[in-house]
Amino acid sequence: MLKETENWLEMVDYDLDTARQMFNTKRYVYVIFMCHLAIEKALKAIVCEETKKFPPKTHDLIFLTKLGKIEFPEDLLNYIGKVNNVAVVTRYPEDLSKLVSSYTQAVTQEYLNNTIKVIECIKQDPRLEKS
Repeated sequence: MLKETENWLEMVDYDLDTARQMFNTKRYVYVIFMCHLAIEKALKAIVCEETKKFPPKTHDLIFLTKLGKIEFPEDLLNYIGKVNNVAVVTRYPEDLSKLVSSYTQAVTQEYLNNTIKVIECIKQDPRLEKS
């Protein structure tokens, strides 16, 4: 495994831990943001191994999934599309109070749980095995 890939994976764990901490402090918009970021970095780890190059500077999870040639189960792929669509909204909210009210504890818990599933799936990819 490339050193760059290991670095991406370390950031994934750090960002996922940050998402959990934000959940515990009820900063739910940031949980969603960190979930997207953790998946993005996990995908970039795969892209790094697949292409042997530094991944492109993009936040588009669907593009990174295709670039990394990753096959996800349909439910996880649907979730990746869902979290991909909220990325811009959580980064640049037009109405913060509306955004905050739309991410309840239950909704946010579902995002966090699905993010963990996606990351576990990515980490099982044989390209991420340490040599």
